[in-house]
Amino acid sequence: MQTTMLTPLLALIVWTFVIWFWLYATRLPAMRAAGIDPARIKRKGDLDPLPVSVQQIADNYNHLHEQPTLFYALAIYTHLAGVADPLNVGLAWGYVGLRIVHSLIQCTSNFVPVRFMVFAAGSLVLMVITVRNVLALF
Repeated sequence: MQTTMLTPLLALIVWTFVIWFWLYATRLPAMRAAGIDPARIKRKGDLDPLPVSVQQIADNYNHLHEQPTLFYALAIYTHLAGVADPLNVGLAWGYVGLRIVHSLIQCTSNFVPVRFMVFAAGSLVLMVITVRNVLALF
């Protein structure tokens, strides 16, 4: 199997669906236990009776649709611009690994100081890939 800049992108998409399954595997039983009727939900606050542990997974699923969108665009740009050298591919895998660690922290202990450090490290990885792409223009 050949690894390109698009392979880590696919891996993060797969991970997002793993979190999606985890979300509904915990949320639906919690909603039943709390007596929440899905047909009556009008706003996020209607889910407040759910345990924090269930809400953390939903929050993480939402987070996987925020900063990672930059990663997706950057990975596609890097691939199309021909700057997908081994370092950028390695950095992309590093970003995916950090997002997985971030998810596991948020979906379990949610210890924010550690979660923030992992998030910051992922942000730095994206910045390095971005700078490498800009430098490749010159």
